[in-house]
Amino acid sequence: MTDLPVVFIACRIFESLISRHIPSEWKDRITFMDYGLHARPRHLHKTIQGEIDTLTTPSLIVLGYGICGNGLKDIHSGIHTLLMPKTEDCIAIFLGSNAAYRTEFNTHPGTYYLTGGWLEAGSDPFKEYKKHVEKFGQETADWVMDQQYRNYKRIALVGHSEEDLAIYRERAMEVAEYAKRWNMTYDEISGSDGYVRRLLEVAVDLSRAENDFWVIPPGGIIEG
Repeated sequence: MTDLPVVFIACRIFESLISRHIPSEWKDRITFMDYGLHARPRHLHKTIQGEIDTLTTPSLIVLGYGICGNGLKDIHSGIHTLLMPKTEDCIAIFLGSNAAYRTEFNTHPGTYYLTGGWLEAGSDPFKEYKKHVEKFGQETADWVMDQQYRNYKRIALVGHSEEDLAIYRERAMEVAEYAKRWNMTYDEISGSDGYVRRLLEVAVDLSRAENDFWVIPPGGIIEG
């Protein structure tokens, strides 16, 4: 058991998933950060480091992130202990494990994943397209989107229950309809809350950290 106060800093795409499982006594100690930070890894790094550095009481800081394009690489723990999933891609967290992600990646390479969290707080190809049209005009927007997405083969909605899938299916299929531009197919995947549940268990008892988590002691850095 940790004697340190527990604080959470997490990407907003995990809000519903974490909020579903976090103990009530921890709910006032969590900060959900803007999803858009992931598009600028240096800014993500600076923002997360700033959040950590503002905490003056030594704490166990649980980071609800993957490495995110090296955005969290070289984060300094300072006076704190950091705990975070040991994964490059947050899709592994939605799928429940790194093993599930590797299986999915090997079976269906070229997949663009959607989740409720992304659709609520993030972006998707159709949203991006509409923004580009507004800013640059249709011809340039088409070119930009083709460069970014032409090698993808599938749109997949990840849900953690039939209710999740039902809530977000219409919006996901709207994205998939646009993605037919690149002949993407549409699919639905049953995710798992296993990774998040284990993260919360490890926050209570760091000795359970094993291979799927990093525990960074005071004075350490996230090496990635």
